[in-house]
Amino acid sequence: MAPLIDRPSPNFDTRAAGHPIDILLLHYTGMETAEAALARMCDPAAKVSAHYCIDEDGSCTRLVDEAHRAWHAGVSTWAGESDINSRSIGIELVNPGHEFGYRPFPEPQMVSLIRLAGDILSRHPIPPARVLGHADVAPLRKEDPGELFDWARLAAAGIGLWPGTPASITPPPIAEVQEMLRRYGYAAPQTGVLDEETKAILVAFQRHFRPGNVRGELDGETVGRLQALLTLVDGGAARA
Repeated sequence: MAPLIDRPSPNFDTRAAGHPIDILLLHYTGMETAEAALARMCDPAAKVSAHYCIDEDGSCTRLVDEAHRAWHAGVSTWAGESDINSRSIGIELVNPGHEFGYRPFPEPQMVSLIRLAGDILSRHPIPPARVLGHADVAPLRKEDPGELFDWARLAAAGIGLWPGTPASITPPPIAEVQEMLRRYGYAAPQTGVLDEETKAILVAFQRHFRPGNVRGELDGETVGRLQALLTLVDGGAARA
């Protein structure tokens, strides 16, 4: 891959003891320009950062050393863990996001991401089921990297999971779906009703695994893909 551009951010601290690096977390910058995003991640007052930022032309900036805890996940949860920053590597992808003109992620950016992510995975034992988007770990707050991100291509390169195109199945009671979501890692409430929090989690799941429909509806294709992912996890792609 192309040489990294070093632009050290002051926004980091020490990882909590006893937390392995076992999550790769992808974001979009959600700002109008790459420079604005980089400047914010280097501003001590902003108190946000990531380990890396990849521009649309494929250039990659290193902001925080992987040994340190970058401040990118915020209030977030996965598989019962809440200090996601301590156990993750964060990559920001330059994209204006849903607020400023969301658009597909260009080829040079995807190529650079696949190379960088593969390099990271060679250093850290991150299971495929723990290659996640910000919306997965913070579905009530975040949308990124969103439904235009090519998760299937990433999985085809050996980075993350993709359910393929499993058969649609009749949705079981919502309580069972909530438990399935919880088993995969989402912080799904176990209320037995399709409440607003569950809908938000379904939207996050669909942005990642069923981008053609991100309305939070409980339908057979969504459940089929969730079931397929759980089968992959149970078959050896499990989260740590």
